[in-house]
Amino acid sequence: MSVESDVLRRCQDALPPWRGTTLDDFVFDPPKGFSSFTMGVRARRDLDPPAVLYRHLAGKENAILDSDTEKRTFLLLGEAGIAARCLHYADDHRIEQFYEGRTLTAAEVFDPDVQRGIAGELFTLHQLEPQGLPEETYFELLPERWRRLAEPVLGPRRSELPTDEQALCDDLRALFDDDTVAKVRACLPDGPPVFCHNDTYHGNVFRLADGSIRLLDFEFSCLNHPAFDFANLFAETVMEHGLPEPPYFRINAPAFTDDDLGSLIGFYLDHRSFSTDAERADELARLVAETKRAILLSDYMYAMAALPLALEPIQKIRFIPYAHQRFTKF
Repeated sequence: MSVESDVLRRCQDALPPWRGTTLDDFVFDPPKGFSSFTMGVRARRDLDPPAVLYRHLAGKENAILDSDTEKRTFLLLGEAGIAARCLHYADDHRIEQFYEGRTLTAAEVFDPDVQRGIAGELFTLHQLEPQGLPEETYFELLPERWRRLAEPVLGPRRSELPTDEQALCDDLRALFDDDTVAKVRACLPDGPPVFCHNDTYHGNVFRLADGSIRLLDFEFSCLNHPAFDFANLFAETVMEHGLPEPPYFRINAPAFTDDDLGSLIGFYLDHRSFSTDAERADELARLVAETKRAILLSDYMYAMAALPLALEPIQKIRFIPYAHQRFTKF
């Protein structure tokens, strides 16, 4: 059975109006995804719903939440209008409302209208209190959850990497050193954590056909500090691709400024009330300072996230050099 046939069968089981249809009645988008397989399925004729997003849930080894907590959290996000509305949720897949539009480019992160939409989504997200979340915050969980995924790459399976990449693995083992963990903790803001997205880079922000903004991919969502959601939005704007020499990309110095951070955070603070302008200005300055510190945490996170992908790459990028450049920047 083809992938498309299997996806359609599962959609037909969940969506009665789709029963009796054939593959020829639909357009199947190319599958994509890092830690989960997704595929858009759009009807060629009048059906309800006219399109869905199919997401395969099995095999997400880097997921932060257990499957039951993730399900409760995603359904809550859908009810709050943050995540796509869920049409069907099974043990190994779910079927979601289909968004018409596209993900952002890195350049669009700097667009004030886009920032205003992102800020509104994040503000609503940060007010939610999903039940059953781990008590530990995101950066307390990562070394524990992701180390077991990285160790085979840096250890017993290292010989499967190209020779030049093997030479970088010794440096990358320091990701899990006590000194590195201490530096991560020093970058964390003060104050109580809230429910955060934790992977807000531009590829996880969707601009609908009407111009409104939605967030995607909540599999890393758990308790964290809001400043990281602000910082992480700019994380991949430093990437330069298409270079003539291996590894064909470079992580540049940040092109964003304090004003760019302040613009996003200012739109976020528009959803809060302040007694005086001075009180608002103080809060803005505090959050900008925390966000600047938290930017380093994106480099740390993406360095760790890249390691398991090095042996089974799902994009045309060399993940060990990517991880090394990220960790060096951290």
